[in-house]
Amino acid sequence: MKRSFINARIAEAMDIFARFQFKLPPFSCFTAENWAKAGPEYDEIRENMLGWDVTTFGRDDFYATGLVAFTLRNGNLKTGDLKPYAEKIILVRENQVTPYHYHWHKMEDIINRSGGNLLVRLYNADENDKFADTDVTVRSDGRRYTVPAGEIVRLSPGESITLYPKQYHSFWGEPEKGVVLVGEVSQVNDDTADNRFYEPCGRFNAIEEDELPRYLLGNEYPKRTGEETRRNI
Repeated sequence: MKRSFINARIAEAMDIFARFQFKLPPFSCFTAENWAKAGPEYDEIRENMLGWDVTTFGRDDFYATGLVAFTLRNGNLKTGDLKPYAEKIILVRENQVTPYHYHWHKMEDIINRSGGNLLVRLYNADENDKFADTDVTVRSDGRRYTVPAGEIVRLSPGESITLYPKQYHSFWGEPEKGVVLVGEVSQVNDDTADNRFYEPCGRFNAIEEDELPRYLLGNEYPKRTGEETRRNI
């Protein structure tokens, strides 16, 4: 993925968030130069991978298989951060698919905050991590019911679904309904170790540096190097 493409998608996401009147925290606008000067007071952002995420899941077509997300808050079991929850805001376009995956540990609520409709297809995982043919239990906004394996659940704005560990899910924006502003509220998020994709995927893309980064992604903040970094942004 080219850096110029990442820069453009983040700028576009900022415009869409503004259109939906969803306010991002101040560090969403920090440049690479800001991060080079940022002191230890920002270590929670660095260590917990808060901030921007632009991915194609290792595929070649962002608009077919990809997304832009911003992690607003997160804990970290490895560093002893005892915050037990995480929150993301995600832009999902029409027919833009997040591939089938589940989490070994994380339980999450996927929430349609605004925009079009979000389509979520569900399977249980069997003992071999394949799609089970068993009915899937759905919990959605206080309602509990079951659907057949592979059923699509439609979330209109304001609706949500709870996804449990080892529950395969894939989602995308319904055609001709517009971009979807998706919220994720979950237990601690670990994108380095807690995603099990049904088909092999690359969670973080290799980047071709065809221009300078406008904003850094959450997995590429520079490490602090001495007291000279202890300056305010």
